[in-house]
Amino acid sequence: MDSLTQLALGAAVGEATAGRQVGRRALLWGAIAGTLPDLDVFIPLGDAVRDFTYHRSFSHSLFVLLALTPVVVWLILKMHPGTAEHRRRWFAMVYLVFATHVLLDSFTVYGTQIFWPFVTTPMTWSTIFIIDPIYTVPLLLGITAALIAGRRYSWGHVANNLGLVMSTGYLMWTIGAKLHVEQVARNSLQLQNIASTDVLTTPSPFNSLLWRILVVNDEHYYEGFYSILDDDVSISFEQYPRKLELIEPLSTSWPLQRLQWFTKNFYAASLLDSDIVITARRMGTEPESVFRFKVGVMGNPHPHAAPVEQLPGIRNYERLRWVWHRIWNKQLQ
Repeated sequence: MDSLTQLALGAAVGEATAGRQVGRRALLWGAIAGTLPDLDVFIPLGDAVRDFTYHRSFSHSLFVLLALTPVVVWLILKMHPGTAEHRRRWFAMVYLVFATHVLLDSFTVYGTQIFWPFVTTPMTWSTIFIIDPIYTVPLLLGITAALIAGRRYSWGHVANNLGLVMSTGYLMWTIGAKLHVEQVARNSLQLQNIASTDVLTTPSPFNSLLWRILVVNDEHYYEGFYSILDDDVSISFEQYPRKLELIEPLSTSWPLQRLQWFTKNFYAASLLDSDIVITARRMGTEPESVFRFKVGVMGNPHPHAAPVEQLPGIRNYERLRWVWHRIWNKQLQ
């Protein structure tokens, strides 16, 4: 999730866990701990593919964060020695903030390796978009109330807990919405005789009403949209070529293999001038490309691997207006 949401969630969990014992310091340290896992973006790992695929790996591991928790608690007690009697409360607070951070990230489509290094498969439950105001606003209101009230007034603690309940309830709603969309997608694919090896459903930007359905097979990928508010339960799909023949000569390339693994088969190849490009299709609707990488060059006479390079994303912000209107109007395909 975005940094503001993780900060708000960390502060809210901190207040709920230790606010009555240590006051506003729980909000502060909850917010700090809530942002720590995402600092891995500042660690250079060697090349663009490593930076892309190792983000949310070791830094988002429940085991690594458990080992980091005593270090953070030691730092807190160094700065606030008068709270030493609440050492166990601090420990519980810090680890709960870490755990809720990585679990929330797992509900997005990016991929979070919460069991690293024992299981490196990225968790991509994809029920919530990376920025969703309906999830974040209750948290912000709750921590604002707690910040104003402090320890003297219980209504701040109650308001914070209510914000957590509301945001968690909304997250549960997205799970139910996703299950419904998946059923609609399966029925539509069967009716339209579209062969598929993998199907992904993920919410469109900033909401959980309009969902994007991505379908891949060996030759094509298909993209469709379904709104929870649509009158009928059917999905129209647009077909696009995957052009996997472009990368067949590069099959032994580690960056290519790593991208194939991380994208869980939701990728396509293309040719940009003489460069062979892999686009991760889990993120970004057509014709957008959020994450794309140069992995090879069309040589003479054969294609060959090239130093990996992340290319600028292709974004269409007018698409956001389309998303809003498509929620309410199925005719906008």
